[in-house]
Amino acid sequence: MNHDSYPDSYIRGILNTVKTIAMVGASEKENRPSYFAFKYLLERGYTMIPVNPLRAGEQILGRHIYARLSDVPVPIDMVDIFRSSRHALPIVQEALTLNPRPQVIWMQLSIRNDEAAALAEAGGMKVVMNRCPKIEYGRLSSEIAWMGVNTRTISARKAAASGGIQRLSLNRASVPGGATEAAAAAERMERERGSAG
Repeated sequence: MNHDSYPDSYIRGILNTVKTIAMVGASEKENRPSYFAFKYLLERGYTMIPVNPLRAGEQILGRHIYARLSDVPVPIDMVDIFRSSRHALPIVQEALTLNPRPQVIWMQLSIRNDEAAALAEAGGMKVVMNRCPKIEYGRLSSEIAWMGVNTRTISARKAAASGGIQRLSLNRASVPGGATEAAAAAERMERERGSAG
């Protein structure tokens, strides 16, 4: 596997098949990237399991925090590593001892450990490095649109100028969303106007 570039089909296949994700390094602090990613994936229907030895026994968004992967009492489909690159190898080594083994090792943005990746792949796992499942899910589901991220927040602040418009592949499956009662009412009114005229 070329870990410098992943086909969308590879990422989509992972995100469509995994159901239980153990996030190693998950934080209960609402201003931390791991919290945002954890919350986002939880809201998208994944069973999220926080793993953080410094917070074991506490909770994140109603989910019990475990000290180690081996403490998790249910099978794990994917291990999402939110620790620095030097911690990836011991996490993969522990993941390999689990029965059943996780299907995927995912290392977050800026995290790359080729030795850990090779070990995971030798153990039959898929590997993603230097990517965020939250961002990839948003990109592949069209929640990240041409004009930015759909944060579901309305703001009067002008968006900062960027280096251009992000263009997404048009040959991807997308997930419908954004329907509201107001939009449905407007659509009914438009239909009624069309049938009356």
